[in-house]
Amino acid sequence: MVARVYEEAGLTTTGIVLIEEHAQRVKPPRMLAVPFFFGNALGEPDDPEYQHKVLQATFDLLDREQGPVLEQLPENMIPDVLKQGSEVRPTEPEELDAADELTSLRAYYEQWVSGHNGRTAVGLSGVPQRRFRGVVRFLESYLAGEDADLKERPEDTSTHQYVRYCVDDLKAFYYEARMAQRANGADREVHEWFWSNTAMGALCMSLAEKMSNDDDEAAKAVAYGIAR
Repeated sequence: MVARVYEEAGLTTTGIVLIEEHAQRVKPPRMLAVPFFFGNALGEPDDPEYQHKVLQATFDLLDREQGPVLEQLPENMIPDVLKQGSEVRPTEPEELDAADELTSLRAYYEQWVSGHNGRTAVGLSGVPQRRFRGVVRFLESYLAGEDADLKERPEDTSTHQYVRYCVDDLKAFYYEARMAQRANGADREVHEWFWSNTAMGALCMSLAEKMSNDDDEAAKAVAYGIAR
């Protein structure tokens, strides 16, 4: 990572990360994890006062003499609409299986990727998106308390943590598909659509609830990022 190279040259660095697990893997010197949408690393646009607060929280990490340092944005700085997807109550009954719902969005997701020169936020789980139905079944089995796994899970990654990777991939898939559907839609609309109107959002909320109530501290530690 570039930050590590700069540090080795004697420069002190800090930064912002949208996917906390990426920072956990590469262990940069100082990083602030924020729960914002892709492309909005400082939060909602057109709010410079708030964005300066996020920047200040990032610069405060420069006071740490040794790393790696990975901190989350303080909860009192996170807008209510972004705190937890579990705070959003579904407005439609569960009419569609999450795997079938995902399949119905595939063309829109591929349209998004094609229109962005192959760039996508999907990829953390290591499972090709064409096999995401299997990822959904894995999550459903995990939710049911069954001994579920996927061959793509690295040996040094716990099942709990891998669930988080899979959820991040599925959320990115849905968000990008929705942005292809609604090219002029607001980020907030995409967020509310996912949590309020999709079977996948309901599945993620159920996973977060299960993990937050688990006796395993490792599962509880992952629960925060599942439904946000």
